[in-house]
Amino acid sequence: MSLDTINLATLNSTEEARRQIEICNACRYCEGYCAVFPAITKQRAFADGDITQLANLCHNCRGCYYACQYTAPHEFDLNLPGILAEVRQDSWDRYAWPQGLAGAFQRSGTSIALALVVGLALLFTALVSLRPASGDGFYAYLSHAGMVAIFAPTFLLPFVAIGIGLHSYWRDVGGARITFAHLRDAFASAASMRNLGGGQGQGCNFEDGDRYSNKRRLAHQLVMYGFLLCFASTSSGTVLHYVFGLEAPYGFFSLPKLLGVPGGITLTIGSGWLIALKLQSDRALGAANAWGGEVAFVLLLGLTGFTGLILYAATGSMLVGPMLAIHLGTVLTFFLTTPYSKMVHGFYRLAALIRDAQQRT
Repeated sequence: MSLDTINLATLNSTEEARRQIEICNACRYCEGYCAVFPAITKQRAFADGDITQLANLCHNCRGCYYACQYTAPHEFDLNLPGILAEVRQDSWDRYAWPQGLAGAFQRSGTSIALALVVGLALLFTALVSLRPASGDGFYAYLSHAGMVAIFAPTFLLPFVAIGIGLHSYWRDVGGARITFAHLRDAFASAASMRNLGGGQGQGCNFEDGDRYSNKRRLAHQLVMYGFLLCFASTSSGTVLHYVFGLEAPYGFFSLPKLLGVPGGITLTIGSGWLIALKLQSDRALGAANAWGGEVAFVLLLGLTGFTGLILYAATGSMLVGPMLAIHLGTVLTFFLTTPYSKMVHGFYRLAALIRDAQQRT
């Protein structure tokens, strides 16, 4: 997608979002639903940066849509979750660095699948060419030095790209100096998924139409905490290796395994649950053109946890070599596509929550 096309799509979706938000601001029926509506009522006019902030603050729970009296066939034809999803998607395209990659990954499951194939091919090649003369566990197939050489840039470079995008976002939404209180409020909201709890904590309407449910909130929490446990597992292994000189493989009662096994299970279950809920949802209330890419991303996320569990279960068998390549290829693909896949929403949503905390103080 060219830069001109991105700018035109952004202009059209931003103008439509501004029209709908102004109607919502006049009505205010949904004021207690989530953080978006109190933020709307604080303003009379909405600049482009305000629209971008509101779009990334929206969690797409869709409760406001089913409560709204101005949806189609009313002449106002409001669909606030849908238009904010489009603006949100456009903002990720616009802030992505380098530009042009985000559209391909966010909108196409094929691109993610192709990236996975390439990642697997690279890992299989590495396993053949870099196989050490000796080693224990998966280090018998890929040396520690080879693993660091592959994954250090894979991990660091995407975060550089995300940081560049967040800097542009923060400037456009008028972000100010961040205090501890802002961070505390934002992280508390993210940790509890407060904005997926509805106005009274009864949940949202994502998968059940006009009925409330906390299922999407719980599935998101399983994915988030499962991913954090897996990340903590890898981090603890790094500390054990470099600080204490304890090398893998680690026993079940070691910190990497005590964190990684439940993390993998939680991540796998949560990802599968999210896909099941997404299949029940109305595509018109989200970014419809990104639906395939979003599903592919959640599958990739779940596959990261699942292949890690299978690799652990295969310990000591002939399956370790191929399962190591599959798992590491999946992880490689996940991190390389992070700045351009749905994964980036977590970073922008946290930034939006921090900005919202600033505006409320």
